[in-house]
Amino acid sequence: MRLLIKNGRVIDPSSGTDETLDVLLADGKIVSVEARIEAPGVPVIDASRLVVAPGFIDMHTHVREPGQEKKEDISSASRAAAKGGFTTICAMPNTSPVNDSRRVTEYIIAESRKRAIINILPIAAITKGLAGEELTDMADLAAAGAVAFSDDGRGVQNSRVMRQAMDRAKKLNALIIDHCEDSSLSQGGMMNEGPTSILLGLPGMPAEAEDIMVSRDIILAGAAGARVHIAHLSTRGAVDLVREGKRKKIQVTAEATPHHLVLSDTALEKRDPNLKVNPPVRGAEDVRALHEAIKEGVVDAIATDHAPHSPEQKEVGFAQALFGINGLETAVSLLLDRLVSKHVIPLMRLVEMFSTRPAQILGLRGKGRVLPGADADLTILSLHQEVTVDVRNLVSKSRNNPFDGWKLKGAPQMTIRGGRVVYPFDTFSRT
Repeated sequence: MRLLIKNGRVIDPSSGTDETLDVLLADGKIVSVEARIEAPGVPVIDASRLVVAPGFIDMHTHVREPGQEKKEDISSASRAAAKGGFTTICAMPNTSPVNDSRRVTEYIIAESRKRAIINILPIAAITKGLAGEELTDMADLAAAGAVAFSDDGRGVQNSRVMRQAMDRAKKLNALIIDHCEDSSLSQGGMMNEGPTSILLGLPGMPAEAEDIMVSRDIILAGAAGARVHIAHLSTRGAVDLVREGKRKKIQVTAEATPHHLVLSDTALEKRDPNLKVNPPVRGAEDVRALHEAIKEGVVDAIATDHAPHSPEQKEVGFAQALFGINGLETAVSLLLDRLVSKHVIPLMRLVEMFSTRPAQILGLRGKGRVLPGADADLTILSLHQEVTVDVRNLVSKSRNNPFDGWKLKGAPQMTIRGGRVVYPFDTFSRT
């Protein structure tokens, strides 16, 4: 299969490219990137006034399969990802059963090959059952295809166990993706601890619950010489700790979510259960610190932390609602509007955080570039299209998205995975 993309504004952070070029795809690879390419008989996509970027990668997605298919499954998650502009997503291990065995890892890989229209890569658990007590067979899981290890949703509370995990990860050259939360401090909390939680009379989750674990695990990673990636960074203190860890040449990277970048805890005054997340959206100073961190490169990647839930788990009042936001289909538009259009960061930086840096952190050698020889995974964006978020139009199985009704400027126009157009969906059969 061949495809020619003409007249697009090619943004490639790996090479610093930002110019109008043509891109020729064949057999799942990028064949040529030049000012003018002629390829008679090859289907053409006119990308005039559009941005052609490396395929976006979400390092942090809750696909829910196996075991929680009512919320989301491999097929629906892949379609939501494609609509949102993502060509690759990484599936967190808090499934049922937990992805703590070769059997589950291989199931996710096999079913994704059959039913997903984008790449789905499994992240395996650090500890058996996510219980935080005994390490999984990380070597076996890595051999089975796990791209990283995480106890996301809980975090490893026992420092001795986390130290063992860092040592094991170092030997395997594996990546630890770290949910940083001291549950003894945050237990029972529903939102960020601060003036708004006091005003609402809701129990708070203090910033120190995150900061303590970020500090601990950067120290442990440095001692072991391991690679640690801080998931859903949310506090000013944690930003400072990551910055200092990088200064000391410790192998620490970090991600931020769209909701932590565009919301502060005052948004919870309406007690919308769709705004209940862990870590919670924080105070205005934390949001400003995250903005500075993405400008500086302290934050390496954007990740959605897509966490779909059924209506009966969210529409039960704020106190009883589960934590989590459905984010795959709104992430790119949110940040094009709130970060790029408002000149917080340039487009090149946003593309880097959505593609090139995640590919580098995960070791995905063929991805994150628009260069000959790279995988033909591309995200095509409009910077001008105005969209209004309507949760009724989500292709995800769940609707727990707090941005319903938001008017945004900028949106994914086309998603190409392996040289095939996977979004818009009706284009797939024609290419």
